[in-house]
Formats: sequence, structure tokens, C-alpha cells
Amino acid sequence: MASHSDLANLIWQIADLLRGPYRPPQYERVMLPLVVLRRFDCVLADTKQKVLSEFERRKGGRLDGDALDSILNKASGHRFHNRSALDFQKLKGDPDNLNKHLVSYIKGFSANVQRIFEYFEFENEIERMQEANILYLVIKEFCDVDLHPRKVTNQDMGLVFENLIRRFNELANETAGDHFTPREVITLMIDLLFLDADELLSRPRVAMRMLDPACGTGGMLAGAQKYMREHHREAKLYVYGQDYNKRAFATAASDMLMKEVDHNGGGENVQFGDSFLDDKFEGQSFDYFIANPPFGVDWKKQQTEIVRRHEKAAKESAWSAGLPRVNDGSLLFLQHMISKFEPVDHKALKFGSRAAIVFSGSPLFTGGAGGGESEIRRWIIERDMLEAIVALPEQMFYNTGIGTYIWIVTNRKAKRREGKIQLVDARETWIPMRRSQGDKRRKIGEGPALEGDDRADEPDQIAAIVRLYGRFQVNEQSKLFDNEDFGYTRITVERPLKLRYQMSVEDKARFLDAAPHLLDDIQAIDTALGREPHLDWNVVWASIEKQLKKSGSRWKGPEEKLFRTVFTVKDAKGAAVKKGSGFEADAELRDFENVPLKDDIDTYFKREVLPHVPDAWMDRTKDKVGYEINFNRYFYKFTPPRKLAEIDADLKKAEDEILRLLREVTE
Repeated sequence: MASHSDLANLIWQIADLLRGPYRPPQYERVMLPLVVLRRFDCVLADTKQKVLSEFERRKGGRLDGDALDSILNKASGHRFHNRSALDFQKLKGDPDNLNKHLVSYIKGFSANVQRIFEYFEFENEIERMQEANILYLVIKEFCDVDLHPRKVTNQDMGLVFENLIRRFNELANETAGDHFTPREVITLMIDLLFLDADELLSRPRVAMRMLDPACGTGGMLAGAQKYMREHHREAKLYVYGQDYNKRAFATAASDMLMKEVDHNGGGENVQFGDSFLDDKFEGQSFDYFIANPPFGVDWKKQQTEIVRRHEKAAKESAWSAGLPRVNDGSLLFLQHMISKFEPVDHKALKFGSRAAIVFSGSPLFTGGAGGGESEIRRWIIERDMLEAIVALPEQMFYNTGIGTYIWIVTNRKAKRREGKIQLVDARETWIPMRRSQGDKRRKIGEGPALEGDDRADEPDQIAAIVRLYGRFQVNEQSKLFDNEDFGYTRITVERPLKLRYQMSVEDKARFLDAAPHLLDDIQAIDTALGREPHLDWNVVWASIEKQLKKSGSRWKGPEEKLFRTVFTVKDAKGAAVKKGSGFEADAELRDFENVPLKDDIDTYFKREVLPHVPDAWMDRTKDKVGYEINFNRYFYKFTPPRKLAEIDADLKKAEDEILRLLREVTE
């Protein structure tokens, strides 16, 4: 029996037939649907005649649609069937009309399989291959690939498919980041997600549910199932996913259906659609969540629905916290996941939820106090849900070289982690790729290759990171903080407005152009105060009020404002303008200070502000609490500058080398 790796290599070789009409990044458009089709063809072979007989008996009767599908599925013994008289061997019999027969064969499947092929948009590829005269060659080669369950188990078939998905996505690295996550990142996320879960997953007849709301081709869900097979064979993990990319969805749904892994209809556990506009799992809760949502994608199309959801959300819903900027919806996926967390209720056998999600650096610190991102971080941290953040190396993903971070969020922290957040710096834990794939030039070592695996022996860096995480200790790569360490109060620091008053002919004319009816008053003020500058507006205005009272004039607010605007300018030498029992603030001198939550604000103000601006005060009515996580601040290592003598010596060496090379050229 061939290994899953050998089978994947065999299918990979067939893809060479597409060279010419297709570029290598396009091979997956043909090969993945055909692998699915051939697997289904082999799986249904034993009960094919039984299904055809049942279909003939039911044809023209009252049963149709889902009801008929259900009857024929029972006849096939699977969650799908094919009622066409054709199969792969018969398809070879009429090469000239193979395209029409292949379409007819696909339309003979049950609705769940037909739906998958519609999203693959496979009919377009059938016609393209027919026109390029390669359709018959490709189908002929697939007829020799035996994917019958007697030869290839569901588990091995899943591994074959995962292997092919990974290879094809690596070929298409310019877009792979939209729906594909490197294998070692998935492995690390899953290991962190299930860390310390041995007791929970070892309970008799335990069944857990996992959701990936941006599942792409389903690699994360497949990885979680693999983990369960290897570590908790008796536990059941039912996986669910949703994605809006047609081919990615079709690939994930096919993978699930081929494995027949769940109790709710195979591939139907993976749904097509936008998780925000058309949540296929509305009202459901899950035990585990995992996701690699797209980085920096705007959510303008979903804005109306998401704003409505935020405004109507209950206080304890994650949607109530706030909303990120419209040009980066990453945090929306985390809010979506938290909104589906299972509550902790041991009597009802509800043990809470854990989520692992990959972000760029932006969600760590973008948005100031009171802003949407900060409010989301605040909501999560103040509820003690942020367990840890792991910083990954740069150049890890296929379509971006930026730094990325794994967040672990949960409402069931271990006792020792309560009130704490762990930061793990794995940015230097990597090995170089033997061959770059798009922007991916580095990977985290996965350990020695297993039998049948296609990777070379590597250091087990994943295990090292997991151990670092699990030990929950302070060292160069791991830091422990109280939740409050990431919070601060943004205080508003005001300074007094200081004005210099002076009347001039030009300003007087400008004022009277706007308020000619105040001519008599202005003349009286001009006479009383003269044309010399005055540095105390309080004295000036008191004198003006006395003059107006004497003449029986009453100015309205806009007239008072116009007078001050025209005849005064700011002057640091002037007296502070009084307002009530205090002073009027100068908006241009307004400043802000971020005071750590653990600091006393009054003490901080006296220590950090007043020595520099003695006339300042705080407007505490404008206080805002914010949260941010500046990773570099906590892991910064000071590198002392090199000595000048060393730099001079290096420059001298470089000059000598240049002169030597020049002599060689000129001699």
C-alpha cells in the first residue's frame, strides 16, 4: 500500500500534463477538484449499482430534492451519492465528447457535492482542458490512481489532500496568504491551544467543537483533527468553518466530506459566506477557535451590519466593546469568536473556550485611549481573557514579510495565569527556508522528519516555544505581567490662555465693518484704554464692562467674542485669563499624558508635569482609559555603540582593500 506521500507525489506528477495551457500557480484549479472527484468515484464504486437501481425505482415518483438525496445516500452508504450511469472508466470510452460526459457525471451527484463543484467553478476548467486537448490525457491518468477506501483510508486520504493543498498554495504564494497558513504556524497554534487540556480531553466520551470563521482551505481545522488523532484518540473534535473565497471554501468542504469526520453532514460543516454579513453559525457556541484572518483588510462592505450589531450588543457581549478602524477589520474576527465563547459552568459541564488567532502588529497598539481598537483590548483584558501573545519571526508568511503575533484568548485561564498576561518572544526562533516561497524566507523548525513526511530533519523549535510558554516563567524570551500593566489613563493637561490687548486703527476699522452699530462703544473704549498694549485681559475686560454699564450698553455673546478676537493676540508674558474660579484653557497648549494604571495620577502629575509647566492643571472630566501592548518595549536590548577606534580600523581595512583592487585593474 502506497504511503500518503507517495500518492501525493503521483498526483503531483499528473499535474505536469497541464503545463502550457496552465501556469503552475493555476494547477490547483484542476487538480484539487479531480482528486475529490476520483476519491468519490472510488468510494461509491461498491454501491454504485444499488444506487442506480434505487434511482430507477424512485424516478418519476413524489420524492425529489433533499428527500430523494437522503434515500439514495442510504443506498450508497455515505453522506453523498452519484446517480449517473457513468464512472471514471466509462468516461474514457468517448474521448470526443468527454467534456459533456464529465459535466453530466458531476451533475449526477447529490446536492452537497454539486454545490462544492459549483464553487470550484470546474465546468470552466473542463472546457479549457478540452480546447487544449489535454482533458482525455488527464482523466486517463486519474483512472490509474486507485483511491478506493480499501487502499487509502479516510485518514490517509485527508493527509494526501492536505499535502496537495499545501503544495499548490505554496506555488500560488502571491495570493496564498489570503487563505493559507504555513504548516509550522498551524502546528504551533494548535499546540498552544490544547496546552494543559489533557485532563479535559481525557474525560470519557468527551466531544469538543471548534470553529474557524476564516477557514480558507481548512488547514487549521485539519491540523486540529490531526492533533486529536495523535494525542487524544478517544476524544471527538467536531470542526466547523466558514469562508467567502469560493475555491478555498470548496477545497475545505471537499476535505471534510472525504474524511467524513463529523456528525452533521460532512462538508456541510464548512459553510460559504461572509462571517459578518451571513453568519452560518449564528447563536452557536464552541469550545475552541482558531483563525488566521486577512491582515489589514477594510470592512466598508460590512460596515452597516457591524455598526448595527455593535449598537444593539449587550454590555457583556464582545461586540459592545468598540469597533476598529474601517481600514483594518482584524479585531472583528476576535470579537466574532469571543461572542461565541462557551460560558464556564462546571455543573452544566461547560468548561469555557480557548481561541488562537494570528494578527499583524497593528491590533497590539493601534488606536489611542477611547478609540475602537483600544476599547476592544480593554474589554478583553479587563475580563482577564488575554492569556498570552507569542511574537513570531518576520518573513514567515507567503504574501507578507511583516512581523506576526499569535494571541491566546480564553475565559478559562489556569489558576496560576489568572490576572496575568504572558509575552513570549520567538522572533529569533527560526531556520532559513531552503528555497524562498514568495515573502516566506523563514520557518520555525518542526523537529525530525517522520516516516513518510516530505520535510528534512529540523530542530524542534515548536516544542521549544511551547515549553517556554508552558513553564510560565520570566526569562529573556518570556515576560509575565499583571493585566493592569498594559493599561493607562490618558489625562488632559491644560495651560492658561494669556492675551495681550491693544487697539489699532486697522483693527478698529475691521471690528466696525462687522459691527457698525457699536461705534459709540468702541470710541469710548478707545478713549478710556488708549492705544498702548495691555498684558492683563482680566483688567481690560473689567474696565470695558464698567464703561459699557456707564453708557447703558449690553453686548451679546457673539459681540464680546468678536471684540476679543479682533483686539487681542496670545502673549506668553500676559496674565492668565480667568474663568470662574480657575483659568481659561489655551487649546493650542493642550497636551496629554498617558499615566500607567498602577500609578497615582496626582503624584504622577506633580512629578512629571509640574516641574516643566508650573501653571498647568488637569481636566479630569476628559480622562480616558486605554490599553496597548508595545512588544518591543518589554524585550528591548540595548546595544552599546562601537568604539570609534574600531570603526576607524574597519574603514582603513576597507580603503586598503579598494586600493588593492584598483591596482589589480590598472596593472
